[in-house]
Amino acid sequence: MIVRPVRSTDQQALFDLASSTGAGLTTLPANHERLAHRVSWAEKTFRGEAEPADADYLFVMENDDGKVIGISAVAGAVGKREPWYNFRVGLTVSASQELNIHREIPTLFLANDLTGNSELCSLFLHADHRTGLNGRLLSKARFLFIAEFRQLFGDKVIAEMRGMSDAAGRSPFWDSLGRHFFKMEFSQADYLTGVGNKSFIAELMPKFPLYTCFLTEEARATIGRVHPNTEPALAMLKAEGFSYQGYVDIFDAGPAIEAQTNRIRAIEDSQTLILAIGTPGDDATPYLIHNRKREDCRITAGSGRIASGTLVVDALTARRLQLQAGAQVRAVPLSARKAI
Repeated sequence: MIVRPVRSTDQQALFDLASSTGAGLTTLPANHERLAHRVSWAEKTFRGEAEPADADYLFVMENDDGKVIGISAVAGAVGKREPWYNFRVGLTVSASQELNIHREIPTLFLANDLTGNSELCSLFLHADHRTGLNGRLLSKARFLFIAEFRQLFGDKVIAEMRGMSDAAGRSPFWDSLGRHFFKMEFSQADYLTGVGNKSFIAELMPKFPLYTCFLTEEARATIGRVHPNTEPALAMLKAEGFSYQGYVDIFDAGPAIEAQTNRIRAIEDSQTLILAIGTPGDDATPYLIHNRKREDCRITAGSGRIASGTLVVDALTARRLQLQAGAQVRAVPLSARKAI
């Protein structure tokens, strides 16, 4: 498996993947026109022709047969062109000494606080390939790219995680809150944001604080929680240094997690090494490896062993990177080492 920049020839494969994601992946709608525009813009981005506010680094995962089986992306700086909204979870305290009443009521504030940060987005791996190292490669490959081209990204990286919804795409949070202001189904609002129509959020969403006590108990229980299918992705990002700081999605209340860019484990611990081809050995470690290119970027995961400034990998790994022995690579252990 390798992760590489998207190409125009991938459009049909992307459409097929987008059609199978279900509700929740708003940044990759199953819309041919929108996908064609996004792929074209991603190609410009990898060529260095886009400003950070417009940069869209869209990657695909490709197996050794050349089939696209997954996607992931990084936005250079969110909210600089289109508004970026979240709810900030706050607290309102009311008290009356005379009546001996003290109430702490969680509140939701419509906020643009996360504007300007880089964002991990559009992560999806075909169900038939959610095995082995594939999921970690697809997600973490973006960190090596950020580490290699650090100047292209913000000081903080965020990720909006998919919130709670049922098999039919019903969101308890949306049914209790959003439906009253937008008068549409969750799936329709989800789709509209995915195709870039976000102005209706500012036009229709109330600006004053919303008291969560007015929501249903089921809706309150979803605030800051992820969809069960997203729990492995959340755990993976937390292990890299991401944390929840009280921001949630305005539609399904999924958590927006964040990390200082330079403190993300796979970025902070990555290093440049000389590629050597051989037998990594029984004590080899799974490494994430980047060929240090931008437009022709290729990132893979494979067993490796560091020896005297070189990273020893097998011939298949080198072929996947399209590199010869002696080339420079950027590498990092695929997973954080557990403390003893």
